[in-house]
Amino acid sequence: MKKVAVIGATGFVGTQVVNELSNRGYQVEAIVRNASKVEQNEKVTAKSVDVNNVDELSEALKGNDAVISAFNAGWTNPNLYDDFLNGSVNIEKAVEQSGVKRFITVGGAGSLYIDGKQLVDGSDFPAEIKPGATAARDYLNKIKENETLDWTFFSPAIEMHQGTAGVRTGKYRTALENPVFDENGRSVLSVEDVAVVLVDELEQNNHIRERFTAAY
Repeated sequence: MKKVAVIGATGFVGTQVVNELSNRGYQVEAIVRNASKVEQNEKVTAKSVDVNNVDELSEALKGNDAVISAFNAGWTNPNLYDDFLNGSVNIEKAVEQSGVKRFITVGGAGSLYIDGKQLVDGSDFPAEIKPGATAARDYLNKIKENETLDWTFFSPAIEMHQGTAGVRTGKYRTALENPVFDENGRSVLSVEDVAVVLVDELEQNNHIRERFTAAY
């Protein structure tokens, strides 16, 4: 595998995924709203594409060996639920149409379970991110029906922090449906290590057609 498309390549997660891929020697095609925001070089090229234009996105994805989507409709977007869900569904359609089989997508932690209940349904779940978390949960249920793609859905840790001074440990533990907690009862992972997890999954294919999560 040599060439990977990253959707949402200038976002919080996408930026780190592009860095991790290029540092490991991949050719990266950054799929973004505005290609001028991408620092292009011999490893990274960029294309400006609207993810809701399925035909245009499909054309942009052709020729890649895999697609990693870090699409985010914007946490302050008043239409976040619909925009996230519709965008995610259209990205999935475009990947199928492009002929690329391997697809990794980043959702939220809200669909993880504690004591049989999804976090997003808890009374203490933060109201400001609930629309996005609910959309990610509903999209997980949709992608589970896809029998064409070799898809993987990644739920980050409950606390995903931008590492101070670029904290990339390369160490983490994984689970499927429940958060990974440390000895202090916290589920934490830096965004740099989220990128490590995603590229490791790309290389190892441990979670084909299933959801997983990771934390320290």
